[in-house]
Amino acid sequence: MHEHTRVRAWEATVGKLQHPQPVGRRRVSPMSAADDSETASSSASSSSSSTGGDDAEHAHGYVERGLPNGDFYTGQWRGGAPHGAGKYLWTDGCMYEGDWRHGKATGRGKFSWPSGATYEGEFKDGFMDGSGTYTGAAGDTYRGSWSMNLKHGHGTKSYANGDQYDGEWRAGLQDGAGRYAWRNGTEYTGQWRAGLIHGRGALVWSNGNRYDGGWEDGCPRGQGTFRWADGSVYVGYWTRDSPTGIVQQKGVYYPSPAASSPTARDPRDVFARDLPAFVGTSSSNSASPRKSRASSVNRAANGRASSVSGLSNSSGGDRKYDKICIWESDGDITCDIVDGPALGDEAVAARRSVRTEDGGDDRGMPPPSPAPHITQWVPPREAKRQGETIAKGHKHYELLLNLQLGIRHAVGKQGPIVLDLKSSAFDPKEKVWTKFPPEGSKYTPPHNSCDFRWKDYCPQVFRTLRKLFKVDAADYMLSLCGNEALRELSSPGKSGSCFYLTNDDRYMIKTMKKSEVKMLLKMLPAYYNHVRAFENTLVTKFFGLHCVKLAGANQKKVRFVIMGNLFCSEYPIHRRFDLKGSSLGRTTDKPQTEIDQYTTLKDLDLNFIFRLKKQWFQEFQRQVDRDCEFLEQEKIMDYSLLVGVHFIDNREKLLTEGSIDYDMNNILTTCLSRGNTGQLLADPNRCPKIKLGANMPSRAELTARKSDCELQLIGEPTGEYYDVILYFGIIDILQDYDISKKLEHAYKSFQYDATLISAVDPRQYSKRFRDFIYKAFQEDG
Repeated sequence: MHEHTRVRAWEATVGKLQHPQPVGRRRVSPMSAADDSETASSSASSSSSSTGGDDAEHAHGYVERGLPNGDFYTGQWRGGAPHGAGKYLWTDGCMYEGDWRHGKATGRGKFSWPSGATYEGEFKDGFMDGSGTYTGAAGDTYRGSWSMNLKHGHGTKSYANGDQYDGEWRAGLQDGAGRYAWRNGTEYTGQWRAGLIHGRGALVWSNGNRYDGGWEDGCPRGQGTFRWADGSVYVGYWTRDSPTGIVQQKGVYYPSPAASSPTARDPRDVFARDLPAFVGTSSSNSASPRKSRASSVNRAANGRASSVSGLSNSSGGDRKYDKICIWESDGDITCDIVDGPALGDEAVAARRSVRTEDGGDDRGMPPPSPAPHITQWVPPREAKRQGETIAKGHKHYELLLNLQLGIRHAVGKQGPIVLDLKSSAFDPKEKVWTKFPPEGSKYTPPHNSCDFRWKDYCPQVFRTLRKLFKVDAADYMLSLCGNEALRELSSPGKSGSCFYLTNDDRYMIKTMKKSEVKMLLKMLPAYYNHVRAFENTLVTKFFGLHCVKLAGANQKKVRFVIMGNLFCSEYPIHRRFDLKGSSLGRTTDKPQTEIDQYTTLKDLDLNFIFRLKKQWFQEFQRQVDRDCEFLEQEKIMDYSLLVGVHFIDNREKLLTEGSIDYDMNNILTTCLSRGNTGQLLADPNRCPKIKLGANMPSRAELTARKSDCELQLIGEPTGEYYDVILYFGIIDILQDYDISKKLEHAYKSFQYDATLISAVDPRQYSKRFRDFIYKAFQEDG
């Protein structure tokens, strides 16, 4: 009787397909036929079979069985379920023919839809799983690997409109390495993620234009090179503005001798003009339903699914879609829409907008796998930038042009890089000058500047330092030597040095006094060993030391050092502080109304305690101790910890067009919970490349100084917290405790408390600096 019960249960549950269930309660599940004693007891008396009741009890081998709902099965049968080769026909025209195992489609088989679409290949436990070929009614085909009804693994998709994708798939979407060829001849080869171009790749237009570089969610991102068909090149760096999503670019244009126009061209013109011609033209329906595990679980909990043959689209008309039918594990036959005719843009948009995750208004229809998508280029809005661009006519234009010519020459002389440098590489007495006549020479190109000479200090050492700091030689040259690459900062330092920023904000150039050059060369061996030993060092990163000697009667020498810009960030820096641990003269001289995000505030302006997570605070302490010990050994003092603060939550307009009210009590947003920082740590997309001193999530606690204690360095905590991202590093590390500083200390000691002034001996300075920093930065308990 047990076998009889199984047969009756299988027949009865299949018969339930005649009774539609509410929409939005569908699930993807395998073809199977398992025992359902409860259903059998309630339905067996009304079920019948063309083979007769008694025969069905012991049916083995080949059977032909008609079901009450009109469906029909013929094939091998064992143990009350299909087993072996068999064919199942549904009343709506769907058909499966192939191998079965214990009631589940397993092995080779072919599924056909009434539209003419077919899948032929491997099945496993009722799912399209393994190698197989899907052919759509509109002519689109997919040949490759499947997993649980989804394209997964390597496969080739030929779209009905003539496009083709050959590469890796994951859960029904392009993911991994792949090549997409549009019907107009344009093609992309590279990395994909979740159906979008993402990673490194090359997009080649049919007219010969080409972009090689990074991508993110269908947009250029990171380092890239755009080449026009005539040989002109644009080398740049692409970013996306976080609040607006607008793609921005910075780079250098190199015209080809065969260029059609002598003026500079912009790649964004090509993106804006040519991308819309083919974006979206490859939209076609996927053979695989995009169902997440969560959606399948939700539908299983909500109930059984019914056969759905149509869907009302957004325009109100009914559109017929074909179905793939899956035999439920308890005997039901369910259907899921995966195939259909080629749709217009409106219908595609309607299908993409349908909800399928939680039984919403979808009528059981999953959205199709989206066609490869490249976001349409939107011309960037120029943001307020720090400094003045050095253009022709600027008083320092020729000087910086000479610097750029020299850097091109120096970087172009790349040699082998060895980490274990000989002592001769650090010899500061080596003086090799290179002449740069305007007409050019055997070793230098012709140029439009004045005659000058160029000197590299310890080139092998700085070349190796750039390697240690993971600086690409080509990127380094392009950042420093590009069109309009440099911007002069409006406020030079107390030393009278001039500061310049590269256009991509990655590097800072500082003019140096002769004494500073001597100090850097003196400490260079120890500096090299220190940064080599401690990858997370907070001391300034030096990339090059050069000198330009101008021609003429005075033969003026200008010395430059190239450093990393601490505030090269994807996030705007809302506040910056220069912290030494002294109080004398350590406040900004700007009126409150003139303070903006570019104002450098000082110790007595600090009104926060920065709280780091335990592991980061411990690493911070260790590294500050190491760096201070190194500076103390080199007799260095008067250095600072430069801190940049980005406030994460600006919903109340913490920053408006680059300006900010300095009354933090009035403009800071509502205190954020401690949990937000933890989420930030766990989300690499919100806080990329976290490392000590860069992109560091933290909490800033607002402080208030007592009115009767004007020299209080750290105010009293108020208990108000704000989620921030911090950038910090130790700067100004080229001042030794020389005779001038000793005299300054002696002179000021007569007027002020000797412990409060900046000029003190290196050991005392190091202790005072650390004592203060460990009060300004604390563990977030």
